[in-house]
Amino acid sequence: MTYQEILANARTCSGPFCKACPVCNGAACKNTVPGPGAKGSGTGAMRNYQKWQELCVNMDTICENKSVDTSCELFGKQFVLPVFAAPVGAMQMHYGEKYTDLEYNDILVSACAAAGIAAFTGDGTNPAVMEAAANALKNAGGLGVPTVKPWNIDIIRQKMEQVKAADPFAIAMDIDAAGLPFLKNLTPPAGSKTVAELKEIAKIAGKPFILKGIMTVSGAKKALEAGASGIVVSNHGGRVLDQCPATAEVLPAIVDAVGGQMTILVDGGIRSGMDVFKALALGADGVLIARPFVTMVYGGGAEGVQVFVDKLKAELADTMAMCGAHSIADIDRSMLYGF
Repeated sequence: MTYQEILANARTCSGPFCKACPVCNGAACKNTVPGPGAKGSGTGAMRNYQKWQELCVNMDTICENKSVDTSCELFGKQFVLPVFAAPVGAMQMHYGEKYTDLEYNDILVSACAAAGIAAFTGDGTNPAVMEAAANALKNAGGLGVPTVKPWNIDIIRQKMEQVKAADPFAIAMDIDAAGLPFLKNLTPPAGSKTVAELKEIAKIAGKPFILKGIMTVSGAKKALEAGASGIVVSNHGGRVLDQCPATAEVLPAIVDAVGGQMTILVDGGIRSGMDVFKALALGADGVLIARPFVTMVYGGGAEGVQVFVDKLKAELADTMAMCGAHSIADIDRSMLYGF
């Protein structure tokens, strides 16, 4: 199947909130929570997308004519490009009845591993979601990153033990999920964590620990103090707090503050290989993409994942070649207009 065929097929089984739009920019699904849209006015998701589009790249083809290498390394693992599928949950509520969380993770993890990248898996109130994610990761040889919600410490311990049995190469927590409605008013309480609490959680993880949901220099420094090996600059797709800046806007300052001391990933509105290039030029070590992977799975299953990875790789390689970068390490801010 082609990318366009997969997209068209996804429209037959997505919804009612997700429209499998030709351009996934948050406009058609804004202000739909639950759903893939954003909290409040719905501007968060749209702003994420738009800010990547406003960045321009510097074309420079006066350089050595040689092949481009899009490969990268993350926590000792090699990947064909610095792109990872972001964690997504509540599939049937947000995206359509076709797949449960368990079925989606099972397809996504194995398909990403086969395509040469890795998936971050989601979490939910149903314990079976994390159990199934752990099984999928185990079957993929640990090539993936389970993402645990900021529950109370006892539930975190239980979930960490489940996923550690799958021997993933890293474990994540989406700390910004504190803003999701289903985490509020739980007993014992779930949500925000102190640095001291995160230190304990990082120790429990026993793997490189990634904190997803960092949007400030202060937050990045606190994540570093807590012992995180990496962060994801993320506002949860604009879904947890309205009127946030876009991730592209806050990324440079965070890179300047903690770059080289920890791995820095970014998500939010990244839709093409050129967007990936821009994120790397701003200093990110890699990116996460969520909604388009959902569309590809709904429209084409494992084949959809492979087609999307191939598309991203070709777009990234073309941008690199036209900007004079022959490896990921060659990409820097001088390749962005105005930097």
